[in-house]
Amino acid sequence: MNSGTCFLRPVRIAGTGSYLPEKVLTNHELEAMVETSDEWIASRTGIRERRIAADGELTSHMAAQAARRALEQAGVAPADVDLIIVATITPDTLTPATACYVQQHLGALNSVAFDVSAACSGFLYALEIARHSIAAGAFRNAVIIGAEKLSAFVNWTDRNTCVLFGDGAGAAVLLPSENGHGRILSSHLGTDGAQAELLNIPGGGAACPITLENVDQRLATLAMQGREVFKHAVNAMRRAAETAIEKAGLTTGDIDLVIPHQANLRIIDAIAERLEVGKDRVFVNLDKYGNTSAAAVAIALDEANRTGAVKTGDHILLVAFGAGLTWASAVIEW
Repeated sequence: MNSGTCFLRPVRIAGTGSYLPEKVLTNHELEAMVETSDEWIASRTGIRERRIAADGELTSHMAAQAARRALEQAGVAPADVDLIIVATITPDTLTPATACYVQQHLGALNSVAFDVSAACSGFLYALEIARHSIAAGAFRNAVIIGAEKLSAFVNWTDRNTCVLFGDGAGAAVLLPSENGHGRILSSHLGTDGAQAELLNIPGGGAACPITLENVDQRLATLAMQGREVFKHAVNAMRRAAETAIEKAGLTTGDIDLVIPHQANLRIIDAIAERLEVGKDRVFVNLDKYGNTSAAAVAIALDEANRTGAVKTGDHILLVAFGAGLTWASAVIEW
């Protein structure tokens, strides 16, 4: 799906927010859980620690916390929210949607609420859906959220996957752009379902329900073919980034900050190299939070916003890749 700049009205990001659980799980602590080491994890992934949600702290709780902070920054009351979209692969329940619980937590009872499932690309999928909806006049505003409790779906005996993931949530509030001040310039979405088996949670759905016979096989946990995922991620993210930049009428030299999906530092470095963007123009917080799937770009965007890494008028490239296989990118004038 390719989206350019032909909209009824421009749309901007008016506020951002994020939430990270208090518990920190370091690489050194993982050494006592599986056969691994801080050096092995850090050198191969760039991750030093990740956050783990508390017992009873659900995806919807983290999502609502991030949304409240974004709404406060945007100056929008929960009762005035028109649309809530939650991007997640770790929903509270298979049904209803996690967005319904978030609506309840926020008290945003006048909104339409639903989930999208596009793994690590989910937040940018939600951005595109909300952008079109506001631009067309269907909604006045939207809260989009990427939220994950991946710790509930990790096989903590598999050292190749358990070291990668963390929990958290990030959110953004979208409003019509006033006088052209700040706007989403372009986006690009893509999917390759032929590669669906490279990264998935094989059990727990209709294809493979969890039963007494298979409950000990840990089928409802993340499974990944790491080398193949790496190869596809680099190529897809590069193409997605270049497409969005071109559609925005810009060049890579015009991009002030790249906020990539925070999955692996080697992937981030490879993308920066292929785009010929210096590391000083790439935002990285992977070392602190690990891979938080749909939440990763959203958390990084909020952190960049609140630390002053992005300034009014800056051109920002958001780019992500995830299970599906899915990929997405967007160029924003801040």
